[in-house]
Amino acid sequence: MQIAVLTFDGFNELDSFVAAAILNRMKAQGWAAHITAPTPRVTSMNGVTVERQKPLEFAADADAVLIGSGIRTQDIAADRDLMSQIHLDPARQLVGAQCSGTLLLAKLGLIGNLPACTDLTTKPWVVEAGVGVIDEPFVAHGNIATAGGCLASQYLATWMIARGASLQDAKDAMHYVAPVGEKELFVSRAISVVEPFLDGEAQWAWSDGTFPDDDLAGGNAAEPS
Repeated sequence: MQIAVLTFDGFNELDSFVAAAILNRMKAQGWAAHITAPTPRVTSMNGVTVERQKPLEFAADADAVLIGSGIRTQDIAADRDLMSQIHLDPARQLVGAQCSGTLLLAKLGLIGNLPACTDLTTKPWVVEAGVGVIDEPFVAHGNIATAGGCLASQYLATWMIARGASLQDAKDAMHYVAPVGEKELFVSRAISVVEPFLDGEAQWAWSDGTFPDDDLAGGNAAEPS
């Protein structure tokens, strides 16, 4: 499993590095998560500069893609030339987005009428882009998953390993990175969040009991009250 972790200038280190580190616990099974960027070097929101491992076009060939967040995501979303270089295919790829990465996924037209997760700062922009936002850390629909909150990156990694390998592999990876003395707690929490979506068919309902297709018919993705 080759994974592109899309990382742009102004990126949030927790999004890109935490998920990549957990996913790379699967190296023995042939997995590799690569920091993937449009430029040879990218600098984080806190001034950490790293060299990319793969160019942006690698995302089109990867088996899975994670889109991280950052402080310049609005500018990236508005850059038509840059966005046109991102080619994803959920029919054959697992695709996840973290916080403001959900905005990029929305702009790429890959969320549609499905509810999504994002961080509180990005939420108004995602809603403006026509996507309903739910107050949850993680949600998945088929091969597309979104997460909200920096530390929710662990849920994206857990989901991706469980979908691409097995639930036991996901448990083992999380057990390795979890704090000593709290390993069972961390593993059970991560699994409880993602397990309802592992069959690729779980459907999330709004708090009033209706489903996305009911509330968002005709492309109306305004968040329900």
